[in-house]
Amino acid sequence: MWVLMYVFSYSVSPAATNDRAEWRLLPTVVFQEFSNEERCKAAKLALEGSLKEAGAKLKSGMEDLRSLGKADPAQIIIAYSVECLPK
Repeated sequence: MWVLMYVFSYSVSPAATNDRAEWRLLPTVVFQEFSNEERCKAAKLALEGSLKEAGAKLKSGMEDLRSLGKADPAQIIIAYSVECLPK
């Protein structure tokens, strides 16, 4: 058995929201079991591709907002880790 461990976190600058508190990481952790390493690695590649694509879309949207003076890509931090581990 193999386990896909996926950790995703993001934080939005307090200046970009009504919440004036400090930057906060909001992590999500997901575990998914696979019967073999190949299936786990295939899922890992698909998930990493989706996360990269989503990040690119978000950055593009933030760039559009920056051109309007409404936001800046530096106001959000996105981090993720995807690993296949033997169980």
